[in-house]
Amino acid sequence: MELVPDIHFKRITAQTVIPICKLSETLSTAQRKMVSDNAISIAQAHFADNAWMRAIYADDMPIGFVLLHTGSDYDDGIDCPGIFLWRFMIAGPNQGKGYGRLALKRLLAQLQAQGIPELYTSCGRGESSPEGFYKRLGFEPTGEMYGDEIELKLTLSQAA
Repeated sequence: MELVPDIHFKRITAQTVIPICKLSETLSTAQRKMVSDNAISIAQAHFADNAWMRAIYADDMPIGFVLLHTGSDYDDGIDCPGIFLWRFMIAGPNQGKGYGRLALKRLLAQLQAQGIPELYTSCGRGESSPEGFYKRLGFEPTGEMYGDEIELKLTLSQAA
């Protein structure tokens, strides 16, 4: 029986920023069209007043990146009534192992503990779209759009 690693979040530091940025290179061409490179996401987060970002680790190995937007900010292109999952990625070699689901479950537990009632996100449709992944976790389309991406919402009390 394979042991499940400890999936957790760590701050990105001057020592870890390059490995976290390089995780984007492990995605397929189609996936890279669905999510911005981590370097772009980290840069955007540094200029956004409402950003919270972390590297995702499996034990001591960096495997992904998460970026939340915690307040509506028209300048950032996010006009959302709550917390918005701005970016989420798991490196290619670590996909299909349940790590993304575990990372989001950990994030959802943190948000619930803070009294956050719902989490929004958006995603493109087509090849390599994460829409199915989000829907399996309980996200539902709101009918709204972010540019050419559909908006999804998860009510945290109903989270899978």
